[in-house]
Amino acid sequence: MASSRPATAALVRALRRTGTTTQPASRAAATSLPLRTGPGSTSSSSSTYSSVSPEEVEHFNILAADWWDPHGSSRLLHLMNPLRHNFIRDCLASQPDPSSTPTRFLDVGCGGGIFAESAARLPDTTKVTAVDPTPGVLAIAKGHARRDPALRGKLEYKAATIETLPVPTKAEDCYDVVSVFEVVEHVSSPAEFLDRCAPFVRPGGWLIGSTIARTWTSWFTTNLIAEDILGIVPKGTHDWRKYINDDELKGMFMGKGWEMPRVMGVVYVPGLGWREVKGSEKVGNYFFGVRRAA
Repeated sequence: MASSRPATAALVRALRRTGTTTQPASRAAATSLPLRTGPGSTSSSSSTYSSVSPEEVEHFNILAADWWDPHGSSRLLHLMNPLRHNFIRDCLASQPDPSSTPTRFLDVGCGGGIFAESAARLPDTTKVTAVDPTPGVLAIAKGHARRDPALRGKLEYKAATIETLPVPTKAEDCYDVVSVFEVVEHVSSPAEFLDRCAPFVRPGGWLIGSTIARTWTSWFTTNLIAEDILGIVPKGTHDWRKYINDDELKGMFMGKGWEMPRVMGVVYVPGLGWREVKGSEKVGNYFFGVRRAA
């Protein structure tokens, strides 16, 4: 196995340059822009803010061709998808709403459509709207969906970002679940991005996603091992400095009309796939879910 000393030294130099630490409530809180918290409200930065990074778009365009190959560059996403649905079910079951069945999904940063397609196939789903700004992966998503006639009318892909989508003006036009899987660690300002998602969640609905804690363990597993040594994740997919600790993430929802966020850590076990491991949200990958107050 190659020595990790050069990579470790590079990480230390990056930390010194940016002042980034592994302590909660630091970087994200310091860089957040004024937020929009509901329909009809605006942000002073709304004319200039964009969650899209050109470098991220270019990177994922390169990966588009084999997005649906279960053994390709998106293999870990395919393996994680069943746990996404398990976590969504757990969130919904924790606060059952007898007046509404969760049938409308908005999948933000849908990529090639792994989650969007699977959500559209759920028996209670009536509509999935999936958006992404990356032309290459969106073309792959649309092409793959066309293979299944059962998805017609249930799954709609749009070349858009959360900033360019029209904000619903009526509660009935909002979504039961807004999903942001493997997205917040790729945007320029996570707090601003999550707040932009808020108006699309109906009262009593859920914002559900996944991200990675910013720790030495996560750098070792996702950057050094997964990308640099094993190559099971394409190089350049992750920027450790953009990872978000669960306490930081929870703070982004406080005082904005959300209930207490739920988190669940997940660990990739070679040969077995992803497994839920309570407490592992402190060191690596985790799901989060937050319910909008009814």
